[in-house]
Amino acid sequence: MLSSALTSVVASIPSPPESFFEIGPLRIHYYALCIITGIVVATLITNRRLTRRGAEPWVVIDIALLAVPLAIVGARAYHVLTHWGFYFGEGANPWNPLEPGSVWAIWEGGIAIFGALLGGALGAWLGCRWTGIRFWTFADALAPGLLLAQALGRFGNWFNHELFGWPTDLPWGLEIEPDNPAFPPGLPDDTLFHPTFLYEIVWNVIGVVLLFWLGRSLAFQWGRLFAVYLIWYGAGRVVWETIRIDPSEIILGLRTNVWGAIAAIVVGVVVLVVQARHTGLEPSPYRPGRERADADALQSQGDFVDVSEPPASEAALKPSPQAP
Repeated sequence: MLSSALTSVVASIPSPPESFFEIGPLRIHYYALCIITGIVVATLITNRRLTRRGAEPWVVIDIALLAVPLAIVGARAYHVLTHWGFYFGEGANPWNPLEPGSVWAIWEGGIAIFGALLGGALGAWLGCRWTGIRFWTFADALAPGLLLAQALGRFGNWFNHELFGWPTDLPWGLEIEPDNPAFPPGLPDDTLFHPTFLYEIVWNVIGVVLLFWLGRSLAFQWGRLFAVYLIWYGAGRVVWETIRIDPSEIILGLRTNVWGAIAAIVVGVVVLVVQARHTGLEPSPYRPGRERADADALQSQGDFVDVSEPPASEAALKPSPQAP
């Protein structure tokens, strides 16, 4: 009875009728707005977490100036390289940005988180060298916001009617128009598909809650929280990738993104093992010799307590010690 009631309430998930809107001559793609929203949210969360650790407010912007562009370049490059035939096959249009299907047309979709992680990691490392922030401190501060940004970005796949899974008769099946290039031939026009974008959103949101909870423990400093992020995201991605039906290069029987997810898990485990040599608290979010000039901080339970000398005006108000 309950199952029938639920089925009547959620019979399917419709795909949005439009993937963009226009303001005068400008065409704004929802996919881009989802990505931008994710970047903004991740930046705000990371700034708060870094500041609570004792970093200068908004130093995250200096790091993001390098990390975000390199992440986008890496994400697009990874996607193009793993879908080589689509962009460079017979009849393809690889270079003309004014025609659909070029390598530059990022607004059409086609960015890969594993490429973003590689490019973004390089940019973040360079940004941390520039600002003096410890790389692993930044990575731990970033982890929850990054996973939430990925959840928000997945809504872009929904707007673009892409990256759906196997056919299904479940009541939350995703509606896809039969003239969609990824619609498998020979299936009835009303076939529903697994909404893999939604599965990943739910998985990522659960992971965000987990990372915030683990982040309260001092045991998850020194990059270990970011390692948990890699393991959590990689584990979920292995599952979602196995049921997706969009074209992908196959290596040893597995999609390239499955191998990318496995690599993320392996890297996460390696980081946990290697960083286990660090015990106790991180002494500062800054590397030695690069500490903030305006504060001398002592870490306590994940926060910082100012132990610098009081200003002269405050010192003058304190009673001088009595002579013996």
